[in-house]
Amino acid sequence: MKNIYIIGVGLIGGSLAIDIKKKHPEMVIHGISRKEATLDEALALGLIDRKATLDDLIHADLVIISIPVDATVKLLPTILDKIPDTGLVVDAGSTKEAICKAVENHPKRRNFLAMHPIAGTEHSGPSAAIGGLFEGKTNIVCEVEKTTFKLQEKALELFTGIGMRIRYMNPVAHDKHIAYVSHLSHISSFMLGKTVIEKEKNERDIFDMAGSGFASTVRLAKSSPEMWTPIFKQNKENVIETLEEYIDNLTQFKELMKADDFDAIFNEMKDTNYIKEILKGIK
Repeated sequence: MKNIYIIGVGLIGGSLAIDIKKKHPEMVIHGISRKEATLDEALALGLIDRKATLDDLIHADLVIISIPVDATVKLLPTILDKIPDTGLVVDAGSTKEAICKAVENHPKRRNFLAMHPIAGTEHSGPSAAIGGLFEGKTNIVCEVEKTTFKLQEKALELFTGIGMRIRYMNPVAHDKHIAYVSHLSHISSFMLGKTVIEKEKNERDIFDMAGSGFASTVRLAKSSPEMWTPIFKQNKENVIETLEEYIDNLTQFKELMKADDFDAIFNEMKDTNYIKEILKGIK
């Protein structure tokens, strides 16, 4: 692989560019974006070597799509139309079922690898890109059997080379599980931020009392609505299911409070402490 085209040079696309270039300085990183200012910034930051357009994809060895998932669904068939027969397209979307369905009957379906690198921060744009973001992180790959072996082999070697662990999953299972461990946590963070902001209107000192616990819990509320609204829309059924279970647990906790049953509250928290063992080793 020599010519890498990244569509969406923000946090994920830009961070991939940094790590790929560090490992493979001979590769040429091309950036594609709707906004010229984004490409100017990415070029100035050294994330990309050249600006490009979709028409340039005829020269691509690898195309990495890192844009909102609704835009990926619309654009992916066109991207596959434009790449050479030897090229590969991967996406980094947080939902997988709708994206895979969008190209299930495309003549170049075997030139596409659906993946989800589970890494990121609450920041966005080219300036958010950081090196080493994917070290030790899991990259979920879906429908790997539908991708030409030689192409998937090259891509997986590239991504494991920058520190990713590869795990395989079907798109339906991916979307169900990610609703619990990612999508629900973002909603919780947004709604916690909303609750505090609404209270702050009447109590100006509330943020002076906010400590690291609040800051870490509400951190995800700083994430991009442009990126997350399409994710919630595409994964609506799974997200609603997780919300219903979460609301049930919150309601139960409230009822225990009302009943002054603090022994039960202690036990609920004690049982949940087991999550420390589950998440051990995760950065």
